[in-house]
Amino acid sequence: MLTGKNIVITGGTRGIGRAIAIEYAKNHANLAIIATRNSEAATHTIEELKSFKIDVKLYICDVKDPEQVEGAAQEILADFGKIDVLVNNAGITRDNLLPSLTVMDIDDVIDVNLKGCMLVTRSFTRNFVKNRSGNIINISSVVGLMGNKGQTNYAASKAGIIGFSKSVAKEYGRKNIRCNAIAPGYIATEMTAALDETQTSEMKKQIPLARLGNPEDVAKLALFLASDASGYITGEVIKVDGGMYV
Repeated sequence: MLTGKNIVITGGTRGIGRAIAIEYAKNHANLAIIATRNSEAATHTIEELKSFKIDVKLYICDVKDPEQVEGAAQEILADFGKIDVLVNNAGITRDNLLPSLTVMDIDDVIDVNLKGCMLVTRSFTRNFVKNRSGNIINISSVVGLMGNKGQTNYAASKAGIIGFSKSVAKEYGRKNIRCNAIAPGYIATEMTAALDETQTSEMKKQIPLARLGNPEDVAKLALFLASDASGYITGEVIKVDGGMYV
């Protein structure tokens, strides 16, 4: 389904990003994976992706740093020639009630989640315009649509991604560049693994399907959006939340 496509994924070594990378590799895409550091998890993920006999390379980059982002983008374009799909997945949380959030808690989450998404997209826009073809998939969150107690910084960053995605879709649609957002609900990742049984049980009560999602649930949608089968879809926000926000 993705044979011959070159795809960039930020935060592609863990959680949802890793699941998306594996789904793409299974479908024969070549992958440029951006991570903050060359961790053991990153090394393991890259080795697993290589087992699918695709071109794959890891790039170390802090997505909130404009110079690092531009440098990584130029290196990726030099290595792969062109990029067909960009997946902005990198994200962090710093949860607390608003009065207890430090300025650093606010800055870090906005800078990585929203500013990082904007910087990376900006760095590949010229590539997309030159080729008159491009596909951008931004990972937002259902929290960006409905808000959540203790996550004002995170919700604001993910809501920003939605507005950004719609704006990019309008700016570049005539250049044959699509941009969509995925809004996952409660997904079983390292972030949710830190919750105790009571918290998890309370989460499930909010979900009509009565279970947490899997990273693979998000990856399957990301596969569809990266493929030509979704060629007439742009500016959309698609939830993967088990009906949590109906």
